[in-house]
Amino acid sequence: MDNLILIKYGELTTKKANRKVFIKLLASNIKNLLKDFDIKIRFDRVRMYIECSNPNVIVEKLKNVFGIHGIVICHKVNTNTDDIKDKVIELLKSKNFKTFKIKTKRADKNFEIHSMDFNNIIGGHVLKNIDCKVDVHNPDITVTIEIRMDGTYIYLNEIKGIGGYPVGIQGKGMLMLSGGIDSPVAGYLALKRGVDLECLYFESPPHTSLEAKNKVIKLASIINEYSGNIKLNVVPFTKLQEAIYKNVPENYVITIMRRMMYRIAYKVSLKNKCKIIINGESIGQVASQTLTSISVINSVTNFPIIRPVACMDKLEIIDIAHKINTYETSILPYEDCCTIFLPRHPIINPDINKCILYEKNFDYESLIDECVNNIETITNLNETNYNEFL
Repeated sequence: MDNLILIKYGELTTKKANRKVFIKLLASNIKNLLKDFDIKIRFDRVRMYIECSNPNVIVEKLKNVFGIHGIVICHKVNTNTDDIKDKVIELLKSKNFKTFKIKTKRADKNFEIHSMDFNNIIGGHVLKNIDCKVDVHNPDITVTIEIRMDGTYIYLNEIKGIGGYPVGIQGKGMLMLSGGIDSPVAGYLALKRGVDLECLYFESPPHTSLEAKNKVIKLASIINEYSGNIKLNVVPFTKLQEAIYKNVPENYVITIMRRMMYRIAYKVSLKNKCKIIINGESIGQVASQTLTSISVINSVTNFPIIRPVACMDKLEIIDIAHKINTYETSILPYEDCCTIFLPRHPIINPDINKCILYEKNFDYESLIDECVNNIETITNLNETNYNEFL
């Protein structure tokens, strides 16, 4: 096929002996994403190629696939100078540009003309046939010519992928997803490092609204565009939250509530075979995210907890939220269970011994079990399906 999509791996090429495992998973993820399209995928240690009849549509979908460094629509020709010249002119004549650059990569060393010499040959041919100039530093168009054993691949400017590792290569994590700005960004960053996700949301009706739940479903659906297999586990948190509010001093309510959430997240993570818990905590942003608070809250479990945005400031997090299209949904004015009972003066340096003492005031273990046993799991989080919840 003359028209192909060429995928560059980027960071995956550093994996040496394990590279094949990463590339195979990337191919599997792409096949799953494009299961409704008629495509053929082939790959080697350096490149992946997708044969398809609608490359522009496929490229748009590949922009959201982790593990891809670069994407190009390329054209394969026989490895001879005349065919390469003809294809380069054909491609450039349909473009509007004033300056260009030729970049040759000679992977097939049996091709006798060295890369720099071949740049000059093709560049000279372009100058004779098209009114333009060479600019090797900041060209309007770069023509890349990859001379390989099976033929020559020619393409114009590259589309940048989102990089990272293929989703799932690191196993699965449980994302504590609220309706705020930070946790969807944390989920996105975990996906980028190859962590497959399940999500955990705590609802507390009638204190939290159906709109708040639907907001979280939409956020999960948006980040699912970068994965394709995310499940959302909705925890019925009302009875436990009310018990906390009745039995714990007001300034410790958030601290105890977060400790309960971690206990639940740990149990659900084990049940669903997750290796880590992920959340959107950012150091010092709110009372429950001071170092003392994090330490006291975290002490209920020795399960690994990853905080991808911990050292980012709010503006950095917001920038990523805009980039991944979660920001506008995150700022919708529906309260979650972390804000409905927010005390006027939450403790910022909680005492762990006081926490243990307050927790003895009620049977939280049976309430936690009730939460875990009555979780609602939502699996149809495709982009086209979340509107049914709204």
